[in-house]
Amino acid sequence: MNRKVWFVLSLLVIAAMLLGACAQATPQVVKETVVVTKEKVVTKEVEKVVTKEVEKVVTKEVVVTPTPKPEEPITLKVWIMPNGPDPLGAMQEEAKEFQKLHPNVTVEVEVLDWGAAWPKITTAATSGEGPDISQLGTTWTASIAAMGALRPFTKDEIAAMGGPENFVEASWQTCNPVGSGFTVAVPWFVDTRAVLYRSDVYEKVGIDPDEAFQTWETFDAALAKIKEAKEKGIVDTYPIGFPGKNDWNVLHNFAPWVWGAGGDLLNPGNTAAVFNSPEAIEGVKFYTSLYTKGYTPPDVLELNSAQVEGLFINGEIATIISGPWMVKGSRTPSDKGGWADSEAAKYLAAHEIPAGPAGRYTFVGGSNLTVWNSSKHPEMAVEFVKFLTSKESQIRYSSNIGMLPAVKAALADPTFSEDPLYSVFVNALQHGKSYPAIPAWGAIENVMVKALGALWDDVAGVNGPFDPDTMIPARLNQAKKEVDALLAVGGGQ
Repeated sequence: MNRKVWFVLSLLVIAAMLLGACAQATPQVVKETVVVTKEKVVTKEVEKVVTKEVEKVVTKEVVVTPTPKPEEPITLKVWIMPNGPDPLGAMQEEAKEFQKLHPNVTVEVEVLDWGAAWPKITTAATSGEGPDISQLGTTWTASIAAMGALRPFTKDEIAAMGGPENFVEASWQTCNPVGSGFTVAVPWFVDTRAVLYRSDVYEKVGIDPDEAFQTWETFDAALAKIKEAKEKGIVDTYPIGFPGKNDWNVLHNFAPWVWGAGGDLLNPGNTAAVFNSPEAIEGVKFYTSLYTKGYTPPDVLELNSAQVEGLFINGEIATIISGPWMVKGSRTPSDKGGWADSEAAKYLAAHEIPAGPAGRYTFVGGSNLTVWNSSKHPEMAVEFVKFLTSKESQIRYSSNIGMLPAVKAALADPTFSEDPLYSVFVNALQHGKSYPAIPAWGAIENVMVKALGALWDDVAGVNGPFDPDTMIPARLNQAKKEVDALLAVGGGQ
């Protein structure tokens, strides 16, 4: 092969290398003219080396890769409620994990007290000066959406989070206000209720828990047996305790008994209240009878949920109907706000709420995540919501705050599904029911809480001897009038 051929081959090799470099880049391409004088071009094939001096002008393409601009700094403002023993710490842990994926994003977390949250959120909704993301209770979502404050999620965004089927059904329903055609939130975590009891007390009295919690009748019989054992000095605990009028849970506590009796709160079209139906009244009668039969401490109706939980932890009551946060507390040391060193923690057991004539039901609440229309960074806000609904974040965050994940894949993780206590709450979701996602629900719940609180006064004898056959219907009939008025002005759709 002559020198001319070798020289041509050499230039082809150099050109190929330059083209290869070009193929790997997408930036600006410029032309640069280089003068090469008496350059020695060397090529080599096996043992042969050919050298030739050339003098020419070479025009070649040079790839210039500009230095990428740093991503724009973004700050996301997030409002949450006091979830778990360390609300700020638990959320900051999620923010740090998210920032590993998005270093340009700063997440500012503000914890709102439940008592102050509603007025602050509604003020923000009407002023248009809300956060980027907020936690909303499942019963609040439709009301805030009706104010026009929430940015609906697109179908593609929902699909990227696994679609509707990725979430607990009862929770997903609360994210889609009735008649709106929009998904204005995605479920974050789930709050449901189950029976928590002292296994040592039940064993000492000779009660089989599996039998005791089968039906209302067997439940009543078990409580009566514990009462008798207390009166004989065999045990020193009251059979059961639950909060009365001074508690925001009052409706959540009544609802499972109404549903279990075959009643409901509103009719299927959400146009009228039906919680004064004969079936609903029977459910209310059964629940209030647990007090009138002497199964509870005499002053229990003046207490709130936290105080009643304290009675259970201190060993004053043997049974309580509560949420998964009690499991978290039973495994948290006292110096960190828990009660892991107590007898109640040692003998803590759980079971689903007993079945009524119409079946077994429990209340399903919790919280949703929403992106606000006032957000300056809605795309990144959606990204953070997507992160918070990932399986990994769901398991970590729910474990930290003592709630259940709203994502089914996380709920099926052994952390929850195989835990002897958490698994009871997981199974209870199969019988879970949530409230209608209608704009007026916040106002309806206020009416119900007021009416049921007044009913507890009746039960306690504040207004004279308690007559369930007249006093319960009277309270519920009056509440129905108020609720029907709210629904009549379009609050039911």
